[in-house]
Amino acid sequence: MEWEIVTVMIALLGLIATVTKPIMNLTNTITKLNDTCEHLESKMEKFENHNHDSHVKIWAHNDKQDEQLAEHENRISILEERKV
Repeated sequence: MEWEIVTVMIALLGLIATVTKPIMNLTNTITKLNDTCEHLESKMEKFENHNHDSHVKIWAHNDKQDEQLAEHENRISILEERKV
């Protein structure tokens, strides 16, 4: 009777050890994944901010060029009218 109890307890401890190790590995992996996701989220936010700032600069430069083209078009039109 006593050996049966010891055998059952050893079997239960083995079962607990068998189940606990993969759960601990899974928990560690999930923690690393969360850290990686947070890092990627931070990087993506910085990228989006930089991208937005770059687009603002590009569109400002584009607007400036549009104004210059309009001025040149006006000057060319005036010069062509003088020739006629």
